[in-house]
Amino acid sequence: MHVLAFVTQKGGTGKSTIASSLAVAAYEAGERVAILDMDPQQSLTTWSEKRGRGDVPVQAVSLDELDVMLDILRSAGVTLCVIDTEGTASDTAVAAMQAADLCIIPVRPNAFDLWASDVTRRKVRSLGKDAVFLLNQCPPLQQGPRVQAGVQALEAAGALLSPVIVSRVDYQDAGRSGAGVTEVNRSGLAAEEMRKLWASVVRQAPAGTFATPPAAQDHETVTTETEATLISA
Repeated sequence: MHVLAFVTQKGGTGKSTIASSLAVAAYEAGERVAILDMDPQQSLTTWSEKRGRGDVPVQAVSLDELDVMLDILRSAGVTLCVIDTEGTASDTAVAAMQAADLCIIPVRPNAFDLWASDVTRRKVRSLGKDAVFLLNQCPPLQQGPRVQAGVQALEAAGALLSPVIVSRVDYQDAGRSGAGVTEVNRSGLAAEEMRKLWASVVRQAPAGTFATPPAAQDHETVTTETEATLISA
């Protein structure tokens, strides 16, 4: 099981919105996905209630419950676990960093967010873990060829995921309705961004981490079993 943790020491970066849409995109690509909500605001728990189905189950967990829940998910056949954390430096965030195979640091394109995100990356690196930035809530005018070339170069160096995520209404609509952006507007630009972001995450992982998508029936069966496991945990 591959573990992604969304971590940041600054609030308002849109991490919960991106975490939910990325989880849905991974599910649509054939992964067996579960989300652990470690944010006291429990935004993704509310998102799951709005969603009303268990294909991408969400479980609120405390610091003390994290290791046990990860073991339960591995035993249930989950291939991707997404952890959402609070937007502050805390013991909970550190525990998520330690549990993760990759820490994603969402950051808006402004000086204050960039300064704060560098502090987060230094903390992740001090724990011996990998961290990458994700530029989020970017104005559309920043999507020029020069910016894209820089993004791709940084991704190749392991510093930045591509593409940059543009501020679009589809993300807000998805969050309010318990969906991913690939579900609210499948042919929209936000959906395209999210599929590319998932592809970027796959490229960051060691070869063979993510399996060929299973048959629809098998996928549905394992998802149901995972939901039941979370409910009983």
